Amino acid sequence: MDFDLSDDQRQIKDSVDRMLAAAYADLKTKAAAQKEPAGFSVGNWKQFADLGLLGIPFAEDHGGLGAGPVETMLVMDAIGRNAAIEPYLSTVVLGGGLLRHAGTAAQKAALIPGVIEGTHRLALAHQERQSRFDLADVSATARSDGAGGYILNGEKLVVLGGDSADTLIVVARIDGQRRDRAGIGLFLVGGTAAGVTRKGYATQDGGRAADITFANVKIGAEDVIAGKGSDGLASLEHVIDEAIAALAAEAIGAMAALHDLTVDYLKTRKQFGVAIGSFQVLQHKSVDMFTALEQARSMGYYATMMAAEPNAAERRRAMAAVKVQIGKSAKFVGETAIQLHGGIGMTMEYKAGHYFKRLTMIEMAFGNTEHFLRALAHAGGLIPAAA
Repeated sequence: MDFDLSDDQRQIKDSVDRMLAAAYADLKTKAAAQKEPAGFSVGNWKQFADLGLLGIPFAEDHGGLGAGPVETMLVMDAIGRNAAIEPYLSTVVLGGGLLRHAGTAAQKAALIPGVIEGTHRLALAHQERQSRFDLADVSATARSDGAGGYILNGEKLVVLGGDSADTLIVVARIDGQRRDRAGIGLFLVGGTAAGVTRKGYATQDGGRAADITFANVKIGAEDVIAGKGSDGLASLEHVIDEAIAALAAEAIGAMAALHDLTVDYLKTRKQFGVAIGSFQVLQHKSVDMFTALEQARSMGYYATMMAAEPNAAERRRAMAAVKVQIGKSAKFVGETAIQLHGGIGMTMEYKAGHYFKRLTMIEMAFGNTEHFLRALAHAGGLIPAAA
């Protein structure tokens, strides 16, 4: 199979690599971006928009590029390699993904142009206190108002980018019991709408999230993405599968950068008058890191290929396998890098710790390694190689 990039794809890769390498040349610029009101650099976000990166997955009818998972992979790899904190995953992959798959023509026309221009940010509010990794475990309720709209009540936790999002896409139960797969709806809610309370905070990896409560929030018929009789859960699962593929690419970028950083450190750090990279046991460790990285890279390519798979069962099985290998590799590469660096690897003044924290968060996102290992065994899929 040919994995060479097309000229357009190579241009996207070169553009985003160059832009983020300059934006994150040192940790001081990252720290300054985290102190901005939105928790990230608005200037960097504008560059994403100017380069067309925010329009990658959207149809040309809405001003997008009409591209696919490969182009998204290239952007996410660069984000991981540079430890970038812009809300690309929350706005373009998660929120934008649900608009693409389930939004009405009017909703797409109203929101997608602003997303592409960088003036409108989205966030997906799906996770609840009790739900852990079960997407069908939804207790937030949306009750019909009798006029085509709904009244929303409930709480959502760890909403990525939720504290600064202009529009929230909220998962709520229209009917049925808490863990029923049927009866799940999707709704557009303004971030500052009446009855919405947001508590924003910094996450361990330097990003932003929010806990959000909804108290009798009124949702008009025009803001219903998936209402009664719709399969909102299927759309949600599809987008989460795409997000797993995107996170795999980000993790690979972060692991590659961390491996390079570790090898450079082994070449320059001296003990007993020689570079510690001359010690054979440490050479073996760096080779083991590279092996784990390449195993993850292979599964990352697989994830990119399977992200658009129309068969939901096959796609979910593939993403479970991807998440298992990415989780194993991320844990091994991250822990080994910290071990080889010693104490400096855990300081906030050195990039290794930033990569390690982000890889740890990625391993937990949408389900940790153990969760997907069980899902894969249940589905009868192949178990990825051990890192």
